[in-house]
Amino acid sequence: MYDIIGKRRGFYLFSLLATIPGLIFIVLTVLTGGQVGMKFSIDFTGGSIWEIKFANQEPSPAQVRAILAGQGVTDATVTATSDGYILIKTAEPLGLRPAEAAPSPTPTPIPTPTPSATPSASASPGSSAAAGAASPTPAPSATAVPTVAPSPTPVGPGIPTEGKFGEIATALQAEFGPISDVREATTVGPIISSEVTQQAILLIALGSLGILIWITIRFRDVKMGTSAIIALIHDVIVVVGAFAILGTVFGVLVDALFVTAMLTVIGFSVHDTIVVFDRIRENRQRHAGEPFPIIVNHSILQTLGRSINTSMTVVITLVALLLFGPSSINNFILALLIGIVSGTYSSVFVASPILVDWHGWEDRRRLRAVALARATR
Repeated sequence: MYDIIGKRRGFYLFSLLATIPGLIFIVLTVLTGGQVGMKFSIDFTGGSIWEIKFANQEPSPAQVRAILAGQGVTDATVTATSDGYILIKTAEPLGLRPAEAAPSPTPTPIPTPTPSATPSASASPGSSAAAGAASPTPAPSATAVPTVAPSPTPVGPGIPTEGKFGEIATALQAEFGPISDVREATTVGPIISSEVTQQAILLIALGSLGILIWITIRFRDVKMGTSAIIALIHDVIVVVGAFAILGTVFGVLVDALFVTAMLTVIGFSVHDTIVVFDRIRENRQRHAGEPFPIIVNHSILQTLGRSINTSMTVVITLVALLLFGPSSINNFILALLIGIVSGTYSSVFVASPILVDWHGWEDRRRLRAVALARATR
């Protein structure tokens, strides 16, 4: 029988090696003001994202960046996607307001003029010639001719025409031709981004607190609830630290979907931990009197196959999505993939060993208290 609990010191060391580099980059995020560490998207920092495609050519990011610099936008990040789109990101919210289709102009008729004179109604037959000569000739009736204003220059859907982005769009189209498609146009102000950040922290904190309370009530043991939370903290540090390293090296961004991924990872990790803890509770009743580390080790081995099989089915699906899914959810899938692997590991090799060490510490403290009481008699 493999002694997992007996080798728990080695698993603790491996967890430290997995979390300490990430913790360093997380701390550097704060110390360097975001220059090193996690790179946040406009969901958290505010700014603008504009993803466009030109009809006639595919300019390079350097060419687009030069046009933006000419418009006074020097903090823009420009990248080219694999499908021919240009992704523009600015730290300053520039105010995207796509143009709306203008209604067709209504023809305005010209009013018909009224004749100024009418023929005389009383004319004698004898003086018909004179009367005819004297009678005024009625003016011909005027026909209403509609006048139509010239139609405006057509603007593609989603292309801004006002504000700073309108100026940028005009400059880009003057240089590279018309924009054929706008795949994304998003602007987030600083107030909204701060609210998103606060809500993200609140959601993760409330989720962890609810898990602690539920596991404590379910197993009637605060040690199990606290051990599960320590395993959750381990998983959060692994995922956030990985994104801090990836953000520094590859520029991987943390967006609003990252919060959803973290909540999913927390739920999945707790699911595995509860399975192990529930088997520990059953085996403590069946094998009363056996040392607690042996009971925990038996429980881990009995549930290990189930945990691995459950995780592998999810991991295979996530890998397929990461390889063949849309690029817009790649970071979300990557966070899930790292978190689920870490959650499976922490449920077996972190939460359960911590529970064993906690029980051992309590047993030693109890024995010391008993020995001290006997010595003072």
